[in-house]
Amino acid sequence: MTRSASRFARMAGVRRLNQRIATQMELAGRIPFFQPHLGVNGAAIDLGQGPLINFSSYNYLGLCGHPEVSAAAKAAIDRYGTSVSASRIVSGEIPLHRELEQELADFVGAEDCLVFVGGYNTNVTTIGHLYGRRDLILYDEQSHNSIVSGTLLSRAERKPFRHNDVHAVERLLREHRKQYGRVLVVVEGLYSMHGDLPDLAHLREACQRHDADLMVDEAHSLGVLGAAGRGLAEHCGLSGRSADIHMGTLSKALASCGGFIAGDANLVQYLRFLAPGFIFSVGLPPADTAAALAALRILRREPERVERLRANSRAFRRLMHEAGFAVDVQGVSPIIPLHIGDQYRCMQVSHDLLERGIHVQPVIYPAVPQDGALLRFFICADHTLAQLEAAVGQLAATLTAS
Repeated sequence: MTRSASRFARMAGVRRLNQRIATQMELAGRIPFFQPHLGVNGAAIDLGQGPLINFSSYNYLGLCGHPEVSAAAKAAIDRYGTSVSASRIVSGEIPLHRELEQELADFVGAEDCLVFVGGYNTNVTTIGHLYGRRDLILYDEQSHNSIVSGTLLSRAERKPFRHNDVHAVERLLREHRKQYGRVLVVVEGLYSMHGDLPDLAHLREACQRHDADLMVDEAHSLGVLGAAGRGLAEHCGLSGRSADIHMGTLSKALASCGGFIAGDANLVQYLRFLAPGFIFSVGLPPADTAAALAALRILRREPERVERLRANSRAFRRLMHEAGFAVDVQGVSPIIPLHIGDQYRCMQVSHDLLERGIHVQPVIYPAVPQDGALLRFFICADHTLAQLEAAVGQLAATLTAS
């Protein structure tokens, strides 16, 4: 071991991680993370020993691997190469960027849109750049790390509120609004850990009454919620302009990579010229831009994909309920968690399910509390009823055996 490596080996965090890895290897002989797959990550997956029924994919609408999406990506590479080779403000702009932005804006009901090279970076740089020391940011306690990191970067006053508690938001706005220049309330359209939704109408009304900006992160809700997959506002029967800042990612339902901010033209132009995470980052690669654009066009042409996803989600929830598992049968989300508790038992159950042909990843600390480990099932439009039934049957058998 080199002197440099040994220096890091002495870090307390490194020691704790190595101990956790050693404990897991003793229990199961494998680590359930960073497993390479050999094909498209969809309703089925191949980890090297044949196909498994897969519940660990964000490929909600089955558009990753769609021939039209793949063909668009290949054509973009043939025309523009594998990279735009510069930030867009310098010389990295290609026509596909604006095509995608305009169609995304139209889809979500906004004036304009800006596409970023990474979804995580989209939240960090947007929140971090728009708000500052004289401002206040209220965010849900279960917010994604990218939101929390953005609030830290902004140096604004930060106040988390209890998960999905609109009354707590009201109270914080009433008590603190007048002390700050600008205020942001940020929520997610669909929370990726527990698959639940915020009360958009109540939040919108509270923000308007207290002169606060509302930001909705639709990373998991775009292409998933609403009859046409337009997201939380459509699901709630509200205008696409219910949020002042509309964030989304391209890596889930839209089968690509990157993120976007949609909103009024002034907001988007300000970010386009001044957001550090945009102007100092390379532009979205041609293949990713073309893939997202093709996926969006298929979604608009084939909204029945969203209905298939919804039907599969309902079926899986019903099957889980009938098998005696505690799930919300009335839920609409394709994200369905099953609480296990102990993180090592959770990883063992995941391993046992893998042996039975079911791939579902454990979620452990620090993503959840120490005693809050869970299995998180992601449903896809391409799952068959037979796959869903097989998964629930194997899950019941596994937990009975353990």
